[in-house]
Amino acid sequence: QVQLVESGGGLLQPGGSLRLSCAASGFTFSNSAVGWFRQAPGKEREFVAAIKWGGSSTHYSEFAHDRFLISRDDAKSTAYLQMSGLESEDTAVYYCAAGRNFVSVTVGGYDFWGRGTQVTVSS
Repeated sequence: QVQLVESGGGLLQPGGSLRLSCAASGFTFSNSAVGWFRQAPGKEREFVAAIKWGGSSTHYSEFAHDRFLISRDDAKSTAYLQMSGLESEDTAVYYCAAGRNFVSVTVGGYDFWGRGTQVTVSS
């Protein structure tokens, strides 16, 4: 049974940092690209960052490029999203996705999805 389980979300003040985790099981994680997406209330799900299988290549959205860092630990079948300089506009449910051996910036480019973790940035 394929599972992606996100964790690490929470409530924090503007300017804070947070590390999200995505624990995978039920498929060959090391062969899969991993993407992080987010969805704010009333908005479409949007691409945040992605990492190629093996970790040799990463891709970021424009808003994440200077503040977020995606990484993976294939020995633990886990991917991470380190976020810093968080702003209220970053408030959203964050999802990880996986399942294919190529990186995609679109929702349709992934077969497996987690249920998400809530990140709320507020003073």
